[in-house]
Amino acid sequence: MPVDSDDTLREILDGDTIAVVGLSSTPGKAAHDIPAYMREQGYEVIPINPYADEIFGREPYDSLAEVEEEVDIVDVFRPTDEVPEIVDEALDRDDAGTVWLQLGITHDDAGERVEAAGRNFVQDRCLKVEHERLSE
Repeated sequence: MPVDSDDTLREILDGDTIAVVGLSSTPGKAAHDIPAYMREQGYEVIPINPYADEIFGREPYDSLAEVEEEVDIVDVFRPTDEVPEIVDEALDRDDAGTVWLQLGITHDDAGERVEAAGRNFVQDRCLKVEHERLSE
């Protein structure tokens, strides 16, 4: 059962670091503008994109497995068929307490695995929209 309570969403948003799988280097795309908004709100945003040279002044990681920093939220901007592999990488980490699938992305089986591991799973919701709504 994906997270749907505002209290739990607020707890998730209390984290500091968001690893964004599929972060785009192209302004105007949701996969760029939403993480840019989260940076403006004070979050550390870790770019994961094997095809980009630089995003937000940082060299992106090729995969979540390569990220060296501690991660609170894994935010996913990738197609549904890539979600199970991303979840595997998130579950291999000790730190990633939440896997968040952006608006339009769902994967119930992967979500069940995340929750069975005792972590939060959010799907088909926009991180920016929820942050704005809960910050009012």
